[in-house]
Amino acid sequence: MTDSKNTASGLKSHLSIGEIAARAGLAITAIRFYEEQGLVRPQRNAGGQRRFNRAELRRLSFIKISQQLGFSLAEIKEALASLPNERTPTKADWQRLSTQFAKDIDSRINGLQKLRDNLSGCIGCGCLSMKRCVLYNNNDAASSLGTGPRYLMGDSSEDLAI
Repeated sequence: MTDSKNTASGLKSHLSIGEIAARAGLAITAIRFYEEQGLVRPQRNAGGQRRFNRAELRRLSFIKISQQLGFSLAEIKEALASLPNERTPTKADWQRLSTQFAKDIDSRINGLQKLRDNLSGCIGCGCLSMKRCVLYNNNDAASSLGTGPRYLMGDSSEDLAI
């Protein structure tokens, strides 16, 4: 592969690791780590230096934002695996990916709203330490639904086998 060439728009078609790091707002070490994890795939020039196709900026931006939203690298990698490696993802490719992530984000928002609304009340944790637990989780009935804060995790008292 040759070094970066200018495209018709005057932009370089391939960027060095330093250039892509600066453009993406990431540390060079982060980009190397993402490469090790198979999240980005740079090419190498004749001198063995990494050269990133400009399309990798979208992948890096997606990784950065997804991590800020609380998605794990495993979840991000799984999502990116649905994108084509041999060509620049199209608008339709990104739309498909974003639709699934939007569903996950909506679910997280709902969970956070439940947490916010129930912080001062019972969340079905089985603690029995609050006076209200007798009303909402009498005799730790929520434990029959499984471990953890059952009501916060989406169960309700209506799910209890009585």
